[in-house]
Amino acid sequence: MATLIVQHPSDLFSVVGHQLGPTESILVDQQRINQFAESTGDHQWIHVDPVKAAAGPFGTTIAHGYLTLSLANLFMPELVRVETLSMGVNYGADNIRFPATVPVDSKVFASGEILSVDEAKGGVRLIVRVSVFVEGSERPACVVDTISLMYP
Repeated sequence: MATLIVQHPSDLFSVVGHQLGPTESILVDQQRINQFAESTGDHQWIHVDPVKAAAGPFGTTIAHGYLTLSLANLFMPELVRVETLSMGVNYGADNIRFPATVPVDSKVFASGEILSVDEAKGGVRLIVRVSVFVEGSERPACVVDTISLMYP
């Protein structure tokens, strides 16, 4: 599916319920996992120690849940884009879940659904449920209801 493109934030009112994606896939390799560990201070062995992780419960290192969550922000512009926008703000997130792991060297992609759109202080509040999947898996690795504020 192609990116949903609307001209103005108010155009989002007409696309509630619209299915989005899937996006292109990106690789989650050990370098990306290690960079996330450095940025957050989360150096748990299941993420950064390939030797120990090989003998662990997942058989390899896995991406941090919050790394997988952060990819929702990377995928959002590929899911939906507003052309005439002075500013978009990440306002928050609801209902974050991590139903499956992301093993190292997995390719991940996202799909989404526009759950709601309403007016908010001179702009539009957009709630999109983003699901991040590992290629070849039917179960999502992360599901999050993203809340964005869009200002014309």
